[in-house]
Amino acid sequence: MRIDGTVRLPLALAAASLAAALAIGTSGCFLAALKRGRAKPSPAPSGVAAASPSPTPLAPSPQATPDALIVQKPPEAPGVTVAHIVASVDGEPITNRDVEQFSAAVGRPVSAADIANNEDAKAALKALISQKLLEKEIEQYSSKVDEEQIDNYVDAIRREKHLTPEQFKAALAQSGLSMDDFRKHAREELEKEVMIREQVRQRVNVSNADIQAYYNEHKADFTVTTEKLKLAQILIGVPQNATPQQVATLQAKAERIRKEAAAGVDFGDLARKYSDDVSRNSGGELGWFTPQDVMDQVYAAVKNLKPGDVSQVIRTSHGFHILKLEDHQVPGVRPLDEVKGEIRNQLINERANAQLQSWIETDLVKQHDVETFY
Repeated sequence: MRIDGTVRLPLALAAASLAAALAIGTSGCFLAALKRGRAKPSPAPSGVAAASPSPTPLAPSPQATPDALIVQKPPEAPGVTVAHIVASVDGEPITNRDVEQFSAAVGRPVSAADIANNEDAKAALKALISQKLLEKEIEQYSSKVDEEQIDNYVDAIRREKHLTPEQFKAALAQSGLSMDDFRKHAREELEKEVMIREQVRQRVNVSNADIQAYYNEHKADFTVTTEKLKLAQILIGVPQNATPQQVATLQAKAERIRKEAAAGVDFGDLARKYSDDVSRNSGGELGWFTPQDVMDQVYAAVKNLKPGDVSQVIRTSHGFHILKLEDHQVPGVRPLDEVKGEIRNQLINERANAQLQSWIETDLVKQHDVETFY
């Protein structure tokens, strides 16, 4: 029941842009509504240039020199797009190169050399415009996120990755990021969450009838075919040559820790503090097992527990184990009451995604000056 291996923080710390995920590949009605004819674009303010999309969602784009907007000589190699302005948001220009860089950053590269005759490029432009509108809107939510919320966000990510604070900092450094960089990312994500919650999610209604209908239509998704147990443990190791007195002392220690866990003290904190198993680095979490994956005495100790319960202390060749049953999947169709929350969140997410784009197209567009030129 030991777990080995090193957990590494992925290089890509941010999810793909909301705007890109929602808009690329959708219809062109949004651009049609924005288009105001082939009027000449307003010149960019001095020192302002094409905004290059950042791979981090909703992050400000780096500025370039005005010369970057126009290529003064033919491209040096086939396939190089000559930059020209194809749209603007509040007077800030967007070039076809920006569209190509943005689409590549979200994993759906397109050629925008002839955007007027390329529906994929138009969809990518639509997504980029949506992102820029969201970037401007999110600035209004900075005062609604405080340092304590950022602390909690960072700590939640660290725990999800099963890392100690020191390991987390090391993982960030290995990815080329400082803690300040990650906290900035955390603030952006929290501001985005507040914005989406207030402007979109709170307007989504999911009835009990909706949940029941979804459950009836997707029962296969809630059918368990194999029994599985999700376990966490605290191990008090016993040396092979331990004396009876040492064994008794270690057993008493295990019993004391078990009482703390059963009384509600955070199991993960207890594991990190006391466990002699490598799983202590992940708060004692072991993952999912079938009954055949674990020792008989372990299965016997947890099979009748309810999720969240802590077992009695059991003895194995490794020492004294305190086990927590985190989840238990029993073969059969999971009852509606058990999955109701999952279904509600699923439906809210689906409907919020649809309403987010509608909000951008109907509300945000009216608050900003958006033009297209092609």
